[in-house]
Amino acid sequence: MIMNRGSVLIVEDEQAHAEAMAEGLSRLGFECLIALTGSQGIDLINERPFDVVITDYKLGGDFDGVDVLKATRSQWPETEVILITAHGSEQLARTTLKKEHAYDYLTKPIDLEELREIVTRAARQAQAGREHLLLQRQLEEKADFKSIVVGSPEMRKILKIVRQVAPSNITVLLQGESGTGKDLIANAIHQYSPRHARRMVTLDCAGLSEGVLESELFGHVKGAFTGAVSGRKGRFEYADGSTLFLDEIGEMPLTMQAKLLRVLENREIVPVGSNEPVSVDVRLISATNRDLAEMVKDGKFREDLYFRIKGVTLRIPPLRDRREDIPLMIEYFLKIFVTEQNKKIEGLTPSARNILTNYHWPGNVRELRNCVETMVVLGEGPVLDVEDIPEEIRSQSTENPVTAIVPLTNLAGKSLQELEIEHIRNTLQLTRGNREQAANILGIAPRTLYRKLKEYNLT
Repeated sequence: MIMNRGSVLIVEDEQAHAEAMAEGLSRLGFECLIALTGSQGIDLINERPFDVVITDYKLGGDFDGVDVLKATRSQWPETEVILITAHGSEQLARTTLKKEHAYDYLTKPIDLEELREIVTRAARQAQAGREHLLLQRQLEEKADFKSIVVGSPEMRKILKIVRQVAPSNITVLLQGESGTGKDLIANAIHQYSPRHARRMVTLDCAGLSEGVLESELFGHVKGAFTGAVSGRKGRFEYADGSTLFLDEIGEMPLTMQAKLLRVLENREIVPVGSNEPVSVDVRLISATNRDLAEMVKDGKFREDLYFRIKGVTLRIPPLRDRREDIPLMIEYFLKIFVTEQNKKIEGLTPSARNILTNYHWPGNVRELRNCVETMVVLGEGPVLDVEDIPEEIRSQSTENPVTAIVPLTNLAGKSLQELEIEHIRNTLQLTRGNREQAANILGIAPRTLYRKLKEYNLT
């Protein structure tokens, strides 16, 4: 089965010439339609999008190639247009190319290999541009909170809960692997709370000794310990009237857990070296990448503190379990880093996006962000491709990993049609019904997937 490389409209008043181009491109996997007049070509353009339009510069009838080009640009800005011109008219074609933003031009007689090469490149750029536009629209629709980009049902549920708990003072416990974006969720809760006018205060508990942690949380007075040449407020005092976010709370020593519990219950702290309590009004959000319930069983985390901080528990799934979010995140990070680096990068090719979508991302959102930043910094072309993906990620991926969904032992005895049906069904399960993403993974145009779903009566 030849992979569908995209759709092409050929507008050419010489029928034999048009059919020869269509045959040459069809053998490569392109879906081709022919229009013998400019008027017919414009009608087809108004009906549906194409990846590439190839049009003769001079056409018989009321509309010439420039009219076809303008109609395409007006109706489908992402479609790439290739002009065909007679020998000796190259300068005219170059002028039109620049003025009307055509993709390229070819001179008669057409060289088939050159035609195939240019159309392949143009189709890839058009598909990348169209996907870029689609993702931009999804991004605008689904980014409910600043810096949080979601498309998956799991994350939409989490944001729904965030909206519900944000106006209250209830404690929130965020659980999930490192790099999943727990800090972003904490910030969203704060920003949509009545305390948003004051800055959220953060402390990472990992790697801090008990003495340092106590001073960081509760502050100290002058002379409280060697080196305390002056008094210093702790995070609780700085967060008075605001939100305190304790990251990696599972790393807190047991003795400090007892002191934290006392503060949460009494709403007052005692700075190190002082006997005078200080009242504080703080909303607490905690985060951990550890299983606190198991730590309670093992005696490594206080049960009373556990129940005190888990007023509402949100488990943030790893990125590999919410792949619908990946294309949106890629688009979001791409926009950020293209602006930061002042680069002229329009998007990613479907192949590159496919690899990134199917990579397992052990470092979660943090790793994806670093990957996109690296690609933008080192990328040179207007469209980032597979070779722009960092080697350590590219080497662990295959362009179409879902082919492994069908076990090899099940292939024997099945027809090609049965295998295709099973492959499409499995890919739709992988993308949770996202047809555009499934078409990308399968390497076919979305409209081809729709046709096959109808043909095979798949829902």
